[in-house]
Amino acid sequence: MSEERNGRVAMIDRHGLSVAPALVRFLEDRALPGSGVDVDRFWSGMADVLARFAPENAALLAKRDALQAQIDDWYRKGGAHDGAAQRGFLTEIGYLTPEPAPFTIAPSHVDDEVARLAGPQLVVPMLNARFLLNAANARWGSLYDALYGTDAILLPSSARGYDRDRGDAVIRWVRDFLDDALPIAGNWHDVTDVEAAAATLRDASQFIGRSETGLLFRHHGLHIEIIVDRTHPIGQTDAAGIADVLLESALTTICDLEDSVAAVDAEDKVAGYANWLGLIDGSLSASFDKGGRTQTRTLAEDRHYHALDGTPFTLPGRSLLFVRNVGHLMTTPAIRLPNGNEAPEGIVDAIITSLIAQRDGRDGRPMRNGRSGSIYIVKPKMHGPDEAAFANRLFDAVEDMLGLDRHRIKIGVMDEERRTSANLAACIHAVKDRIVFINTGFLDRTGDEIHTAMQAGPMVRKADMKASDWIAAYEDRNVQIGLACGFAGRAQIGKGMWAAPDRMADMLAQKSAHPMAGASTAWVPSPTAATLHATHYHRVDVTARQQARAAEAVAPLERLLTPPIASSPQWSAEEITAELDNNAQGLLGYVVRWIDQGIGCSKVPDIHDIGLMEDRATLRISAQHMANWLLHGIVTPAQIDAALSRMGEKVDAQNAGDPAYRPMSGLGRNGLAFQAARALIFEGTAQPNGYTEPLLHRYRQLAKNDRKDAA
Repeated sequence: MSEERNGRVAMIDRHGLSVAPALVRFLEDRALPGSGVDVDRFWSGMADVLARFAPENAALLAKRDALQAQIDDWYRKGGAHDGAAQRGFLTEIGYLTPEPAPFTIAPSHVDDEVARLAGPQLVVPMLNARFLLNAANARWGSLYDALYGTDAILLPSSARGYDRDRGDAVIRWVRDFLDDALPIAGNWHDVTDVEAAAATLRDASQFIGRSETGLLFRHHGLHIEIIVDRTHPIGQTDAAGIADVLLESALTTICDLEDSVAAVDAEDKVAGYANWLGLIDGSLSASFDKGGRTQTRTLAEDRHYHALDGTPFTLPGRSLLFVRNVGHLMTTPAIRLPNGNEAPEGIVDAIITSLIAQRDGRDGRPMRNGRSGSIYIVKPKMHGPDEAAFANRLFDAVEDMLGLDRHRIKIGVMDEERRTSANLAACIHAVKDRIVFINTGFLDRTGDEIHTAMQAGPMVRKADMKASDWIAAYEDRNVQIGLACGFAGRAQIGKGMWAAPDRMADMLAQKSAHPMAGASTAWVPSPTAATLHATHYHRVDVTARQQARAAEAVAPLERLLTPPIASSPQWSAEEITAELDNNAQGLLGYVVRWIDQGIGCSKVPDIHDIGLMEDRATLRISAQHMANWLLHGIVTPAQIDAALSRMGEKVDAQNAGDPAYRPMSGLGRNGLAFQAARALIFEGTAQPNGYTEPLLHRYRQLAKNDRKDAA
């Protein structure tokens, strides 16, 4: 055992690496046994991979800083609205790289949920076992429950028990949906015998099987199960005996070790890795109190059916799982290199999450996550093709270390940084044999846009960002370039999160825009939202939309490269105060949970008391926007501090019912959470690429140490 200290814990030597005891115990006692990987070979391999890739990781980060310094100098000289001039300058400094010759991606052994089907995607924090199980089990959802239990049906409920009027409205909505997805002779409103109705389908191939309780149909590749039970409280009042309609909902789920978790040390990382192991080997469970009774949740089993000829078959009962590793920026105190530096966290994630994932289906056991044997890793926050190529070589090395076939590890590239957006085809080309996913995300992408063009001038107000031309070009180019690279039928093209889980009527009205854009998946905040969003993939034929969009010319790069600078920043005092308050409230409401409670993703009330699912990307845009206005003299430090004080009182009121909450007004302004929020603004221009992680990790570690001292 080494005398080197990690906080208060003595580290353990493994092949020259100093490793936190908690991580050693997890790997050697739980993750490695039964994995087919020898303990000594594992540690030797990890030491070798870190020795090879840690220096290059550091060099890539240094290149980011060097490019940003050149961009800062250029923007200080003006020209922010000249897309052609920016393109020339960015090409000159190597920020823009040559476009690759036309090519088609070639990932192999990709599950249909990723390659050929279109449907909702969940993102869930890896540190919350109950949320993980809810998401994994969200492959199937009750359309009746999703409509009845949300505002999707705009009919007030007056009954304390079952509201018959509301229930009837749900049934009418579902019958309309069935008329659209499964057209029959006549209409579903008049059906009295589901079996007889199925025999009159205009497309007989849609009726594919039966279960013990219902009939199974397929439309646009997605399954619909109509449950028939005339003894059920709903079925006995229904002319056709329909008790429920189940939709195949969350086809895929991203289990997140990055933006939606507060993982700052070995203890946190081990908790996340342990939950990933529980998902892969099927052992994960979560117990909770509901109505005074303890309930235990486990992973759903596959679903069993019989084809029309009587042949039995199964369908997956669980969402196909991706794991999101961290990006290239952060390091972890869980492992120190021989030179004493913390190990790059993304490299450690790649090794350990792959080690765990490759256990699936070993020794002749059936695959639990998918059927192809592939390992699906989402890689966030990469900047340009050099960093994508680095991730590709890293995954090569991990495959060699674990004895895996080449390209068994698949990669999802998040198109959320400006340098990646501007070089998207080259980024895809760098990982063309393992890429299975690209997506867009407004918050992180806008945060990087602000930081990259920080010196160019004051940004437009945050609410006006989505109307900026660069955003439209960004969204279009992501789909257009993905299709040009052969994603249709081979990989996912994704769109961002619907952040308001309590506003399902609005989601139903608006989120059909994502499949209409040609995206084969889009993020939703809950299993219920996944079931409702699934209806959009029945109403929109994504395959047809992709075929139509593939004929489009790619949106010009110059549009993407013109930042959202306010042409005449003459806002009123009231407008400036409103903008500051909106940013400060969102910042404080999220940071206080991150720092004081270690909650990386939750439903946080916004300034209008609307609950929004927030993760770290929220902070990036809010903090960078305030830092930008401060830099350009739109606001003063005193105005920012005043906004933080006002919003500290509001956030205190919004969290009054939380016994674990620590106030941020009054003396609470001296607390770590308030100081962290303030640092994110006042140190915002100096943060690498405007990321929030370094400051959040620092203050969270201080908070954890304070609690240890108090104990």
